[in-house]
Amino acid sequence: MFLEPQIIAEFLLLGSITGFLAGLMGIGGGMLMVPFMSFILTAKGYPADYTLKMAVATSLATICFTSMASVRAHHRRGAVLWPIVRLLAPGILLGSLVGAQLAVALPGKILGTLFAVFVAFSATQMFLDRKPKPSRTLPGRLGTFGMGWVIGMLSSLVGAGGAFVSVPFMTWCNVKIHDAVGTSAALGFPIALAGTLGYIWAGQGMPEMPPGSIGYLYLPGLIVVSLASICTAPLGARTAHRMDIRPLKKVFAVLLYALAAYFLFR
Repeated sequence: MFLEPQIIAEFLLLGSITGFLAGLMGIGGGMLMVPFMSFILTAKGYPADYTLKMAVATSLATICFTSMASVRAHHRRGAVLWPIVRLLAPGILLGSLVGAQLAVALPGKILGTLFAVFVAFSATQMFLDRKPKPSRTLPGRLGTFGMGWVIGMLSSLVGAGGAFVSVPFMTWCNVKIHDAVGTSAALGFPIALAGTLGYIWAGQGMPEMPPGSIGYLYLPGLIVVSLASICTAPLGARTAHRMDIRPLKKVFAVLLYALAAYFLFR
């Protein structure tokens, strides 16, 4: 389980950046964490069939910690709508467990393509920044449960905190953008917890797993990245309440398109 100084530095940098972005834009960090952790693990010579799934599982596990750090900062500003969290959470838990099992069953190439589509979709959402109609509200209990199931399943598939679906969904239902980001941060925890448990269960007994792995969860990466992201997530949340983040999202979207193209042509 010993880590070389270079890998520790890479994980620290990755955790610092993704933690800050989780607080700033409510993105959970998976869009950056999964590809770059996949790069790091592949460079170490670990089996190619495992690296992407390990990156997704470890990304989900780190969201457990970044979500808690981010949601505290948003909650202090009254930006977490807990009634919405309670409505969406049951569906999210079920969907996350299902998504993890589905991801493990998929070949690595197909999972990589799905991740590329997810990143491109998220980038497009940032560019469009559509405004909802004033009459739209949240659906009923059954509809909200179903939406939670979709958010959980998709998030577990790609190792994200769910903001790429939950934030557009809530703003479409006329939830203010800062409240949507804060509420999305709170939703990240049940998504990450259920998804992580699913990947741990599905990866039990797999051959040639790296030292320090629990199922598909890469524990050394989780520890280093989480420590860094916990420190920077509150800073990102404070920054989000002091500035208009929409221009920054357009710049970030360009990077996401480049990452999506890499995964498609890989």
